[in-house]
Formats: sequence, structure tokens, C-alpha cells
Amino acid sequence: MSEERFGEFVLVRRHLEGADGVDGADGHVAELALDRPKAMNAVSTEMARSLAGACAALGADREVRVVVVTSTHERAFCVGADLKERNSFTDADLVRQRPVARGAYTGVLELPVPTIAAVHGFALGGGFELALACDLIVADRTAVVGLPEVSVGVIPGGGGTQLLPRRVGAARAAELIFTARRVEAGEAASLGLVDVLVEEGRDREEALALASRIAGNSPVGLRAAKKALRLGQGLDLRAGLEVEDAAWRAAAFSGDRAEGVAAFNEKRRPSWPGE
Repeated sequence: MSEERFGEFVLVRRHLEGADGVDGADGHVAELALDRPKAMNAVSTEMARSLAGACAALGADREVRVVVVTSTHERAFCVGADLKERNSFTDADLVRQRPVARGAYTGVLELPVPTIAAVHGFALGGGFELALACDLIVADRTAVVGLPEVSVGVIPGGGGTQLLPRRVGAARAAELIFTARRVEAGEAASLGLVDVLVEEGRDREEALALASRIAGNSPVGLRAAKKALRLGQGLDLRAGLEVEDAAWRAAAFSGDRAEGVAAFNEKRRPSWPGE
């Protein structure tokens, strides 16, 4: 495993072997670790810049097939925006910080490869929005999620008002946002706020294992499938099928498609060219 630090609070680990011995994923899973333990990973201006920079680097790395977002804090994934920092802000400071903060959330959201959040403990406000920006959320039984922004006089501004209803529907999202309530792991799983519920302490391990299984597949296929899924959301069926067709064409005439078909017929594991 290799490590690269982006600023003081963000760590990227590239896993050189598949988790749990899963074949086909060697070197292709990256872990984006939130590493500001003294503040329970509260997102400061500096941390937001680092997150955006790390995401830009990962998105440009053609060797990365899956990204797992994790936390180094034992009791929290991320508690959201750094309100202690913001308490000293003038209105002008807040205006200047806004594009920096948005860059962190859109950085995760716009990663071109599948993304998985590994959540334990508190994932609140912007912390839950970072998880919502991922394609899948694996949570352990200590997880507590929620969007409490209206309780401090703002609204979810890291994508929450748009991403949450896409997960659970408009009415359920409205109830959760308007009440600002916290949701514990069991209810979160039943409502679809998280996708996979695992035993306490196993969120990172299970998320990395899932990432390894995904990373064994065609990198061209994975990127094309994610693009079709994301761009097709909210479109009518006819328009969505056009998005799918464009993504299919991008994969169907690639080296990965030729290798995948050949490997299937030769009864061997594919060696993906990634193009």
C-alpha cells in the first residue's frame, strides 16, 4: 500500500492488493481518508481545498478503478462544516469560502469511477453529504446520519437537497431535512439512507472488499456505466435511453470490450487494457 498526503487533513492510500484476497483489483482501489481526528473531520477551508485536490488527482489517474472514502477517527466519519471556523467569519469571508467548500463536495460527486463511503459514528451535515456524493454507502451499526443544517440557520449546501431526494424520494427527504433529526444505523438502512449495514467496526473492511470486487471489472465499462447512471437521473425514459446508448458505444468499441469477449471465450480472467 502506498500513501500520499494532500495537505494536513486528507490522505490517499492506493491498495496494492485486493481486499480479502479478491482477484483482479491489485493496485486499482484508492482510499480517500478524512484525517482531521482532533475535529472529528469537520470540514475547514483548508480541508475542503485538500479534498478537491485529492479528487482531481484521483479522477485523472487511469489506474484507479474505485475510490473508497473513509475516516481515521474512531467515532465519526465527518461531522460536517467546521462551525468553530465559521463562527469567526464575516459575510464576506463566507462568500469567499463558498466556492472552496463546494469544490470539496463536487470533487467527490464528479469522480468518474465508482465511489463507496465507509461510514461509522457521526456522519452529519456536510459529512453525510460527502457520503451521499458517493455511489454506495456502507455503514456499521454505530452510524448516525442526518442533515441538521436548518437547526443552525442554513440549509444543506453540499448537495444534500438534491442527492437525498434522489435516494429516498421528495417527501422523505423533506421530513429529514425539515426536522433536522439524526437517524441511527438500523433506521437509516431501512429508509435507504445507507446501502449496506455491517457489524460495528467493519465498515472500512467491507467497503474495501466491495471495492475490490468492483475493481476486477473493466475500467472502461465501470466509467461508462457510472456516466450513464448519473447523467440519466431525472430524465424521461426516452432521453435516458439515449444517454445509455452513448455510454454503451463508448465501451462497445474499446479494447476492454475486445479483451472481455476474448477472455470469456478462452475461459480466462481478463487483462484489461483500460482503453
